[in-house]
Amino acid sequence: MGESSSGGTWRRAGFAGAAIGVLAAGAAAGVAVERLTVGRSVRRKARLALDSAGPYGGLRGTPGRALADDGTVLYYEVDEIDEVGEVGAGDRAEASARLRRLFGRREPAPVTVVFSHGYCLNQDSWHFQRAALRGLVRTVHWDQRSHGRSGQGVTQAGPDAVPVSIDRLGRDLRAVVDAAAPDGPLVLVGHSMGGMTVMAFAEQYPELMRERVAGVAFVGTSAGKLHEVTYGLPVLGVNAVRRILPGVLRTLGAQAELVERGRRATADLFAGLVKKYSFASKDVDPAVARFAERMIESTPIDVVAAFYPAFAEHDKSASLPALRDLPVLALAGDRDLVTPSSHTEAIAALLPDAELVIVPDGGHLVMLEHPEAVTDRLADLLVRAGAVPRPAAAGTEPGES
Repeated sequence: MGESSSGGTWRRAGFAGAAIGVLAAGAAAGVAVERLTVGRSVRRKARLALDSAGPYGGLRGTPGRALADDGTVLYYEVDEIDEVGEVGAGDRAEASARLRRLFGRREPAPVTVVFSHGYCLNQDSWHFQRAALRGLVRTVHWDQRSHGRSGQGVTQAGPDAVPVSIDRLGRDLRAVVDAAAPDGPLVLVGHSMGGMTVMAFAEQYPELMRERVAGVAFVGTSAGKLHEVTYGLPVLGVNAVRRILPGVLRTLGAQAELVERGRRATADLFAGLVKKYSFASKDVDPAVARFAERMIESTPIDVVAAFYPAFAEHDKSASLPALRDLPVLALAGDRDLVTPSSHTEAIAALLPDAELVIVPDGGHLVMLEHPEAVTDRLADLLVRAGAVPRPAAAGTEPGES
């Protein structure tokens, strides 16, 4: 094959890989490349500079590994309550200030908060919430199978590979809970696919939910009917893409190396897609946008292919009423094109006592775009769940008279 033909093949595969990769992470094909007046070399240098200087995604905790029931190794990290306080007086003062801002008290919360991330992301997508709660509340951050530092799904590998199901992810979450938080109260937090994972967990383990789960947060997620989402595009075009996409993904997944080279060759298009479908704000921090882009582009196309069918089949609306007696947060960005806020409103409609929060000017990655809004609502959830007792009297700190 000649160089011109080879280059054309890579270019076509790149455009397909970029479009489908971002569709899988919460996007769709058909967005124009931004900043056409800026040279490609300038944009490339800017990306490299952000990669080297970007401050996001570097928080690390005590590592651990859980074994899923099919043998897949699931990676997680635990941030204990006392990790920050043991470093020094300055860190203790900073942690105390964060705790007082979030909870209005000095004592740590006796609960483990388990964060589940979305499709084509990893545990670092909760960077800002992790930083805010670090040292104050025991937290577990894990990478879903085939994402981040977790192993490739055993049942998704080889000639007999099967697509991932949301129920499978619910069982994975159970393995992580058993390994990282085998006892004590839990608060489960899930974004997008992570929220679906929590729904599957709740459906499959009702007894554990009753005995140990003190609260649940759904962020930018859906209980079903994802086949109705148009991603802000014409309905006919989206329906046509849906009909052919599973087959296209399987084909691209079998040519992963070629597609990945193509995705790198079309980095500008990829960046434009990520920004459009991840964020709604015009002034989102470029370092945050590049951080999201890196997470998404690190997801191989064969992983994209293995997970995609699960979303068309996802329907957990019947399992939600089991959460009626729990404090629940249902939060979304008002301009989320991937899981529109109407899906979050539908979740809240099935849980009348849930706190419904629609964040203005928020996109799909609302926890990165408007971190304080999300973190503050999570703090409120912990208070409502009893993980952080309310002060006995207004203006009186515990222990004061």
